[in-house]
Amino acid sequence: MKKKADSQNLNEKEENKLLNHVKLSINEKFQNWVLFKNGTYIIFENADIIPDLESEAIKLMKEFGPVYTGTHAADFDVTDLKKTEGWIVSGHGYGMYTYVSPDEIKCDITDILEIGLYGRYKRDLDGRNPVIIHINRKAE
Repeated sequence: MKKKADSQNLNEKEENKLLNHVKLSINEKFQNWVLFKNGTYIIFENADIIPDLESEAIKLMKEFGPVYTGTHAADFDVTDLKKTEGWIVSGHGYGMYTYVSPDEIKCDITDILEIGLYGRYKRDLDGRNPVIIHINRKAE
């Protein structure tokens, strides 16, 4: 049986691993972004006029995160990453992306549809239960 501390350390390691992949997936010119528990993140281009990134990120995640079949929320695009392994899945929310690791895909052959559907699933989880694990704000 795992101890609570062991489980917490594992979660911290997984979150740090996710954070490192996301940092490498974001263009360096974007300094203001918020990362959610399941790998969805939102980039803020106009963060200097947003006093509370956390509240704004939660609001946007609740609005654009949940997936509803047959709507724009179900649309996605998949981008291969160059600086780290994995993919970014984008959807209908501007500046909202979801990181998908190769470890999460069970297929030996890269299947863009499977990657996109899995990324959309993760975004839906973040949209229905938004838990922020990191806020990156440009130092002023």
